[in-house]
Order: sequence, then structure tokens, then C-alpha cells
Amino acid sequence: MSHDHIEEGRPHSGRAPRHCSRVQKRREHDAETLTTWLAKAESKSVGMTHDGEKVTEPGSHEAVGHEMGRRILELHAKKAADLDDDDYAAITKVIGYVHRHMKQRPDGDIEDSRWRHSLMNWGHDPMESPRR
Repeated sequence: MSHDHIEEGRPHSGRAPRHCSRVQKRREHDAETLTTWLAKAESKSVGMTHDGEKVTEPGSHEAVGHEMGRRILELHAKKAADLDDDDYAAITKVIGYVHRHMKQRPDGDIEDSRWRHSLMNWGHDPMESPRR
């Protein structure tokens, strides 16, 4: 999720969290790419539910990450001036998840790994080059 728009505005409390005010340029999906990814079976077959159940196939239960991917799309559609405290809390959650899980990179090929697919649900593809 690109946070370029965050620098332009302020949440309704008047001040963005410090890490949200910086432009986040890592390997985030744009809205079109994320929409396409979230529709795929691989996207719906990874992660954990709110109840702690492992998601292994589409149609069973929605994973927290897949749900957050849909939330990220809502954030993409908002103007910076319209972001509120709940939106900034969601952004903070995404940034925290990505940072934690990037440190858990598995050995070997990650292209079709559950680890990568889970991160992609959160709008981050560890195989893409950082944006400049």
C-alpha cells in the first residue's frame, strides 16, 4: 500500500502518527494489483482467522490479512484529508505486520510460499523491487 497521499493531509485528530507522515516506499501493491490479487484462490488460502484458525483453502473462513487487504483498498480510495484516526490505526497495523513478517523470511524459493502470499494480502510483495 503506497502511503504517498498521507503526507498531504492530517487525520481528524490533527496529527498523523510519525511513521505515517513519512512516505512509505517499499514494495506495496497499487489498488488495481491488490484487487486482482485478493480475487485469486492463493490469496484466499493463506493466513489465520480472528479465531486463530489456519486458512488453507478458499471459501472456508476469511483470514485477517485478506480482510485487511480489503481495508487497504478502502484507504486507497480516500483522500488524505478524509483519513481519520481509525484509518491511521489501520495503516499502523499494516506497517507493523509487514515489518514483523519481513524478518521471518523463510529459506529457499519464496515465489509460491504461504509467507509471500500472506504479505501480499497485506499489500506488500517481497519479490518486487522498492519504488523510487
